[in-house]
Amino acid sequence: MKRIAIVEDEVFMREELSELLSRAGYKPLAVEKFEDTAQALLDLSPDLVLLDLNLPGAGGFQICRELKRKSAIPVLVLTSRDQMRDELHALELGADEYLTKPCPRERLLARISNVLKRFEGRPNLLEGPGCLLDRQSYTLYVHGQSVILPKNQGKLLELFLSHGDEAVTKEELCLGLWGTTQFIDENALQVNLTRLKKTLAGLDMDCRLIPIRGTGYRLVPAKQEDTAQ
Repeated sequence: MKRIAIVEDEVFMREELSELLSRAGYKPLAVEKFEDTAQALLDLSPDLVLLDLNLPGAGGFQICRELKRKSAIPVLVLTSRDQMRDELHALELGADEYLTKPCPRERLLARISNVLKRFEGRPNLLEGPGCLLDRQSYTLYVHGQSVILPKNQGKLLELFLSHGDEAVTKEELCLGLWGTTQFIDENALQVNLTRLKKTLAGLDMDCRLIPIRGTGYRLVPAKQEDTAQ
């Protein structure tokens, strides 16, 4: 059963959507608190997110941006905002579909079905700047080609893509590679990071690995490299 998260602050609308999805054979996951909503959705890991834009706290645009930076979860925006600029902005941030309220039930269910079909077989994919990483095989899709990364490089890239704009600490990198932070020679970590940097450069990717003083490393778009440290 596909799990669909509903991010809607109007109680009546949230309940109506939950009932509609249940009757259609989906499992609704109603989000009722709107603090750190993007992280809550990442923790839920639904098959699809129904996202309103007018929300308390972080708005729908910010939630969409954070979700798409850290995951491949599809997002269907369902909102009363019917301006073209809002739709274009949501799509630019990575939204996969945009519908305005009020919306016929049949149309909403059809769009949900279409989005889910497009994303079937993609739950293991992580999105990055101009690339996709399959977390099971560590296959990297970039510039219309696919490359299978060595295991350690795949583990490192998965960590960086999962953290989005946030720095990954050396401890987190060691845990990701070896499952421990004890008895690890820092030179071993540096060797693996250097190999990944060379791979990214060799593929002409639109991102770079940079050190963050006193913290760890970040994966940033190439154009931000000079200002991110």
